[in-house]
Amino acid sequence: MTASTLLDQIYRNSDGVWTGVEPTDEWVREVRRLAKERNAVILAHNYELPAIQDIADYVGDSLALSRIAAETDADTIVFCGVHFMAETAKILSPDKTVLIPDAQAGCSLADSLSAEELAEWKAEHPDALVVSYINTTAAVKGLTDVCCTSSNAVDVVKSLPEEQEILFGPDQFLGAHVRRETGRDNIHVWAGECHVHAGISGASLQQQVEEHPEADLFIHPECGCANSAIYLAGEGTVPTDRVHMLSTGEMISEAAKTSQSTVLVATEVGMLHQLRKANPAVDFQAVNNRAACPYMKMITPAALLRCLAVGADEVTVEEHTAIAARQAVERMIAIGNSGSGE
Repeated sequence: MTASTLLDQIYRNSDGVWTGVEPTDEWVREVRRLAKERNAVILAHNYELPAIQDIADYVGDSLALSRIAAETDADTIVFCGVHFMAETAKILSPDKTVLIPDAQAGCSLADSLSAEELAEWKAEHPDALVVSYINTTAAVKGLTDVCCTSSNAVDVVKSLPEEQEILFGPDQFLGAHVRRETGRDNIHVWAGECHVHAGISGASLQQQVEEHPEADLFIHPECGCANSAIYLAGEGTVPTDRVHMLSTGEMISEAAKTSQSTVLVATEVGMLHQLRKANPAVDFQAVNNRAACPYMKMITPAALLRCLAVGADEVTVEEHTAIAARQAVERMIAIGNSGSGE
């Protein structure tokens, strides 16, 4: 079957998702053939469907992937993730074509702080520095002094003068983590959130801990249960050394070396695929097995094939925005710990 025949089977379903093609061996051959024709590198975020992760050239978090892509000799970057991630790739690779398999794959966290809202917030605090999580739009990064990731947010804030007022956004749970770790009271935190991570609640964590009392905890700082994890450790319910606050990249590193038989994972469920590959001997279980991002899952086998076949959807960033956003990312990298992404 030819690529055109497969393309004829693709359609948007009632949920607005490209479908009609399954990840068969034939699909694998066509995706790889088309990628070679375009001299394209395929990147897949840790939260993507397993089939998308397995066919990608690189799998990881958005910042790490964007930096890897910038160093390749590929002409085209195909970013299997949500839209702000593809924007970040374009910011770091302005001379390359960047495609996302579905431009409608948005992000509730990135959407929780717009450039207009940030501009108004800055006007209210004219002397403050803006620290923005990498999980933001290009327009927000363009108004940012320095970006951060979940793994280096504390280090980024610590690198700034202690008397300096800081606007931290958009994730309120990561902001609370930074406040707690730095002990600073001059950090204003935007009340944004990833709806998937926010839904991983303290009650869910408590239940899983009761059912698996010997398990380690891998907790993403964006999660609504992050404070509960700290509380459980403080109360002695879970030994402190078994509670790990980790970015997605750090989770994989920690998974590879853990000797625990069971690990409870608080992040989007797509992460389990890479963790299980990193250490098949460990039973990795989701704190909330319904914590699936519908936007990440819009990058289907059909969407990826369509993207490579017809060159859709291209991601662009206005030059002046890209320059300012790149400076915010480079300032973060210059601090020393560039982090492992979101």
